[in-house]
Amino acid sequence: MRAVVTAAVVVSSIGVSVAAAAPVSRAPAGGFEELFVPSSMGPIKVQVQWAARGGSSALYLLDGLRAPADHSQWTTDTDALRQFAGDNVTVVFPVGGHSSFYTDWYRPSSTNQQATTYKWETFLTRELPDFLAGYGVSRTNNAIAGVSMGGNAALTLAAHHRDQFRFAGSFSGFLNPTYPMWNQAMRAAMLHEGGFNIDDMWGAAGDPAWSRNDATVQADRLRGLPVYVTSGNGVPGPLDLPSAVGDTINAAGIEAFAVIAASIFRDRTAALGVPARVDFGNGTHTWPYWQQSLATARPMILDALGAH
Repeated sequence: MRAVVTAAVVVSSIGVSVAAAAPVSRAPAGGFEELFVPSSMGPIKVQVQWAARGGSSALYLLDGLRAPADHSQWTTDTDALRQFAGDNVTVVFPVGGHSSFYTDWYRPSSTNQQATTYKWETFLTRELPDFLAGYGVSRTNNAIAGVSMGGNAALTLAAHHRDQFRFAGSFSGFLNPTYPMWNQAMRAAMLHEGGFNIDDMWGAAGDPAWSRNDATVQADRLRGLPVYVTSGNGVPGPLDLPSAVGDTINAAGIEAFAVIAASIFRDRTAALGVPARVDFGNGTHTWPYWQQSLATARPMILDALGAH
């Protein structure tokens, strides 16, 4: 087995820092591991399920706006690990990114005393693939999918990094952030979810960063790439829990916006002649539907990566 280098992390009175590097052996094929990956933001926790038969392809799965700091919700709120347990693809779950939109920000958020500038695009397209290459994971045979906040990010990251990604998926993503007044909805959501200031992310509405990070605007860059987009219509369906009426009402309202964005994206790709599969159905903005979407996308992902 090939040796690689991973970060050894220590906690001091001033926080977490990378103290040293220590050699470790490659994880057994099919195993689950938690890594700490060096980045410009500090060490980033990444949960990994290694390819069942030691294959080199990888699937990145991105969280939503409430991304926890200690785990990926894909690993706790869905059966993603089970779905891909027998497949020859490494499933990569980046941890963190609360209200980040998985993008490179201009500066730290000025409304919540954020210590560092989010640089998630840099991490996901440079630092993380470089690190995983030490374990034999390809830098160029990757797929990416995300939910909600992570859905738009998955498509825009794939659009701008075609040398890395061979499939992109968005489940209930907000795929048209430049749509009139949607920046204000995002502003309210980010302030509510962690006190983040959207102006520190992409600047004021109309800044070029908004268009660069809009999957609908960037749709032509997805030409030739397998793309799968899903959204519910906000109408509660069989996967909504009757015991959680309040949560369902909130999730229904959010999904009503997501289906508009998905419809705009569908119309844009159709007008451009860019093939994309876009599915709609009853459902709200919640994990059971995204688990179902991932299961539907799985054959497309495996085909794109040659990872059967």
